[in-house]
Formats: sequence, structure tokens, C-alpha cells
Amino acid sequence: MGQEIQNTRFSDQDFALFHQRLAEETRLARDLEAAGRFDDGHPVAGFEIEAWLVDGHDEPAPVNQAFLERFKHPLASPELARFNVELNTSARSLTGSVLSDLHREMGETWAKARLTARACDAELVLTGILPTLRPEHLCLANMSDMNRYRALNDQVVRSRQGRPLKLDIVGREHLHHEHHDVMLEAATTSFQIHLQTPIAVAHKVYNASILASAPMVALSANAPYLFGKDLWDETRIPVFEQAVEVGGFEGASRGPLRRVSFGSGFARESILECFEENLAHFPVLLPIHFDEPPSRFSHLRLHNGTIWRWNRPLIGFDDQGRPHIRIEHRVVPAGPTLADSVASAAFFYGLVEELVTTPGGAEGLMGFSKARDNFYQAARFGLDAHVEWPAGRSRPVRTLILEELLPMAQRGLERLGLDADDSDRYLDIVRARVDSGQNGATWARRFVATHGPDFHALVHAYLALQCTDTPVHLWPVPQTATGETPC
Repeated sequence: MGQEIQNTRFSDQDFALFHQRLAEETRLARDLEAAGRFDDGHPVAGFEIEAWLVDGHDEPAPVNQAFLERFKHPLASPELARFNVELNTSARSLTGSVLSDLHREMGETWAKARLTARACDAELVLTGILPTLRPEHLCLANMSDMNRYRALNDQVVRSRQGRPLKLDIVGREHLHHEHHDVMLEAATTSFQIHLQTPIAVAHKVYNASILASAPMVALSANAPYLFGKDLWDETRIPVFEQAVEVGGFEGASRGPLRRVSFGSGFARESILECFEENLAHFPVLLPIHFDEPPSRFSHLRLHNGTIWRWNRPLIGFDDQGRPHIRIEHRVVPAGPTLADSVASAAFFYGLVEELVTTPGGAEGLMGFSKARDNFYQAARFGLDAHVEWPAGRSRPVRTLILEELLPMAQRGLERLGLDADDSDRYLDIVRARVDSGQNGATWARRFVATHGPDFHALVHAYLALQCTDTPVHLWPVPQTATGETPC
């Protein structure tokens, strides 16, 4: 969905032609796999960072067009709402000092981005859901001025026959809200971890990413509040699933295959099974015709961009035009700091590597349905969740991470060839976060317990701490509700 499109109105012929090209490209991907034409090099890492622009009152500032025009960064782009932007890192081989190198790159980009935001009378914030967000902010007037977003909204509304989208989230409190467009999706921002991997093992990496999703969302949870309600530790998960609630064929918006989901099962023999499922079970939303050869996979990639698995396989290309597979791990929210983000990524990369090389693989530890149950338990209760790992053995997720998963991640990073100092530095941040029990969600609730539901003061204090890049487990709760002046 990152590419712009020209048309926003489509005919039946457009849908038929797109489906024909989609089927052709899906078959071609299988042929190229069989011929060994996909990149098979060492794993590659990269990140997408979604951020909020806020005004002097710590509320959403719909100025991303002015921000991007000033910023002029090739790896920056708009998001669905005018108050969100996306910043990307370069792709780097997952070895050596890659973690600190990416952290340094992110820090330099973030510093320049904050200066640019200030020139637009705004500030940048990394958080899963902005606590000061209100329903009236999520209006079509605040949609970014891009055809792809208008077309997506039109097609989602059409596929639902005009029925409103509904949020019905039961957490510590109960939120029920109806909305008539896709702008609800803009309530959520994430830190997306990319892992490029040889296609021969990509299905195993995908399965390992699915299994890793529960501990990852538990340790990184950073979105307890929406519209003033205290909900899940990572409320982003149910919000996004319900914000684009469109299912597969036959109008199955609440059927077993939904466009935003944990997925339908483990991959069995090839990661391309996911793209074949896309073709077989999900109607086309944006039937744009691309005058490009099938080997560019333009239709397959656009269609895949309208299906949001929490672990989503992607096809991309290297500098020589050779296709590659990468897994986009989408469960981690934005923030609280860049240091926290890189630490979470280090844990993910190491744990996935170790799970892939474990006899029997990730799927040998538990079935898909149990991995899915673990994920939603962890999203709801964060570091207080109990999960089954392996299947049949229930335990606190904190105990699981500290006693078993962190050593696994350490071994995985060592096998990948990462610098020991880098691995220790970032995994120690995860260890301290889990041991203390304080992730972003916990800190926010402690602030509200101390000062009451003053969400403007919460954002102000959060921003003051975020800009120091001090990991969240070390964050104090300010004694005064106003907090410090953001640096």
C-alpha cells in the first residue's frame, strides 16, 4: 500500500483484468522459486517507524504534507492520516554491528525529523495510540491527500454495503464506537520489523515469527488507552482488526479469513502459500493496471498490501532486480524510545533464528491455534499474561521470556554473527524491561494512577522522557502532572 495510484473509480473490467494479472504473477512466483531465482543470501534487517505529529496542546497535528515537503527524505512517506508519517531505515545485513548501526541511523533521522516538525509548529511522538486522540480527529478531512487512501476507503465502504465499522473492545473498561470510514485505522502506529530471508527457509521464518508474536507483543505493549478508555495493554491489536473489518469472498467480513488477522495457519512447505491464499480467498480491493512485466509482481504486491496479517510476507527486489522474500513483523507498537525499539528487534531476530534451527521448528512446539491464543492473551494483558509454551504448559510470560526465550535469542544472535557487545547491550534492555515489569503500557497506567486521566499531561511527560532515548524500564513517573518541557 506504499505506492500511489492514479485511479479511484473502477469498472467490472478493471477487476477482471487485475485478477487475471494477479493469477499470472502468483504462478510465476512459484516458477521462479522452483528455478532458484529468488535471492538466497544472508538475512537482512530493516525497520519501518510510524510516528505522530502533535501540536502545542499535545493533540494530533494534521501537517504531514508540510512536514514531508520540508524534510525531503527519500525514506519518509505519509501515512493514512495527515497527522502520521512513516520513516524507514536502510536495509542492512543481519550481522556484526547491525543493531547499533541501525540505532545510530534511526537516531540521526529522528533528530532531523524533530527539527523539521518544529519548523511546522509540531512535535513528533512514537507511541502505539496517542492518548489525546479523539473520534473527531479521525475524519476524512484529516486523510492524507493521496488517491490510494481515498480508493481504499471507497472500496472498504462498498464491500460492507455502507454498514459502519464498529469497535467493540472489552478490556479494563469497555469501548463501543461506530465509524463510517477507514480512518479508525489511523488510530494505530507501529514499529515494523523486517527480516529478509532465503525463500527455502522463509516458511520456517514465517512460522517462527508467528510463535514469537506473543512474547513480542507482551514485552513491547504501549497502547493501553483509546478515547479515554483503559482497554488492552496493546489496544492497537483489536483496533486495527476491527478498523478494516472486511473478509474474504462471499462478504465474509466476520468469517474465518479476514483482511486483518493473525493469519489462517502455519505455512507448510513454502511461503508462497500465503500469496496463493491471497489469490484464492480475498477479493481485489484496488484493481489498478500496471504496464509492467509479470516479473515485477506489481499486481501481486499491491493486492498483498491490502491484506494485513500480523506477520506478513512481502516480495521485494535487490539492487540487481532479483526478487527476495522478507517477513514483516507488525505486532510491535511505536515507541517508547528508539533504544527500546532496537532492543525488541534484537530479541525478535535472535528468537526467530533459534526457533528456525530448533528440531521440529516453531510448529513443533505448539499448534497454530495455541500460538494465536497466546498472542491475544499477551496483547490483552501484556507482561501480566499467562501463555502456553510449549502447548500444555501454562506459565507467566515474564518467566518464559527471562528463563527460556532470552537465552534462545542470545544463541540466535550469536549464530547470525552479531557482535557480542551489541547483542548483550540490547538484550539486556529487554531483560531489564521484563524483570521490572515496566513497558510503555505499564508506565502510562502508573502515570494515570498517580495523576488521574490527564492525557495531555501524560503525552507531555511521555515526550520529555522519550526524547532522552532512555529505555522505558528506567522511566520514573513525574511527581507533577505537567512533567518536564520536551527536549
